Amino acid sequence: MKDSQSHKKETKQLKKNSNKKRKFIKKAPSARVGKSLHTQSVIKKLFASLLFTGSKSKTISSKRNRPVKKESLPRQKSAGENKFSAFFKKYEKDIQLILIPLIFLIVLFTITLINNGIVAEIGKNKINPSEAFTEVNPYPFVQNISAPTLSAKAAIITDADSQVILFSKNPNVRLSMASTTKIMTALTALDYYKDDSILTVKSAGVQGSTIGLRYGEKLFFKDLLFAMLLPSANDAAVSIADNFPGGVESFVLKMNEKAQTLHLYNTHFSDPTGLDDDGNYTTVVDMAHLASFAIKNSEFTEITSTKQRIITTVDSSKRYALFNLNKLLGKDGVTGIKTGTTEAAGEVLVTSTVENGHTFIIVVMNSQNRFVDTKNLLSFISQSVRYVTPAALPLKED
Repeated sequence: MKDSQSHKKETKQLKKNSNKKRKFIKKAPSARVGKSLHTQSVIKKLFASLLFTGSKSKTISSKRNRPVKKESLPRQKSAGENKFSAFFKKYEKDIQLILIPLIFLIVLFTITLINNGIVAEIGKNKINPSEAFTEVNPYPFVQNISAPTLSAKAAIITDADSQVILFSKNPNVRLSMASTTKIMTALTALDYYKDDSILTVKSAGVQGSTIGLRYGEKLFFKDLLFAMLLPSANDAAVSIADNFPGGVESFVLKMNEKAQTLHLYNTHFSDPTGLDDDGNYTTVVDMAHLASFAIKNSEFTEITSTKQRIITTVDSSKRYALFNLNKLLGKDGVTGIKTGTTEAAGEVLVTSTVENGHTFIIVVMNSQNRFVDTKNLLSFISQSVRYVTPAALPLKED
């Protein structure tokens, strides 16, 4: 019985062992597969990490190879700048407290300097009120308003010093000025030539009034002025313009420039003689202004107040006798200045006269008898023009 029982126990034990071996055999493959799958996943992760690391390193290397823009990089402050900014932040309020009064003091000091300079300048120009008097020039006025009878289309009387118009007829009508053009010719030439400048006659056959200058003759400039202004010689006027740099064209340009300088805005010149009736024009107002300016030139006044003169060429081979065409010269205080006549312009006369110490300018244009018209205007001055002279008063001190 015991043997049979032991045999049963051994048989059970063997079954148990065989079952364990079967379980082991069934479980072993699945365990191995699990381990292999685990290994594969680890390898995949490792491979993926390697790929990621490689791509990352490539990205980093590509970024390193890219050019870096300078402005994208922040500028590193130097140690000195850091110290300065730190100092400024620390003492910012104190610095402001010092700077504001300092700026105010600088501005105040500058204003004081400017004020002292102005005061010093005023002190230099200060006038002593006890010794200062107002200068009052005599002022002309017309006592008799009745107008003189004239044949001229335009006429004017002006006081040369004050430029007060005492009488006028068609003062702003433009008319041809004929040989009174030579007033501007003389003034323009006097600006350039010297009295002893030697000029050569370059043009022959000049039209109008002439003294017969011959081509190639040489004369002094002042002698040609006498010839141009006394007998109104056109050949003398052309010779003066011919010797100017650039010739006649440049000379006439200078004449017009001078007219603009003198504010003669209704005046134009096209030649130095006045023969061109269309191109040479003015008004009696402009001509009176021109004459007032001309008589301030002592050399011009000397020539236009001369009745007659003899001139010669430089080598004294030829002599010319000159006579002033102004019939009124030396009468009734007349001191000059120029006559003019063309078919279109009629008779023209510009006159300077002195009456009771006062200088007057008379202009008649497009007249049928310039000398009669001028005499009537001279009588008008004597009978009708008076002067008022206020007493000079001392300046009042403020």
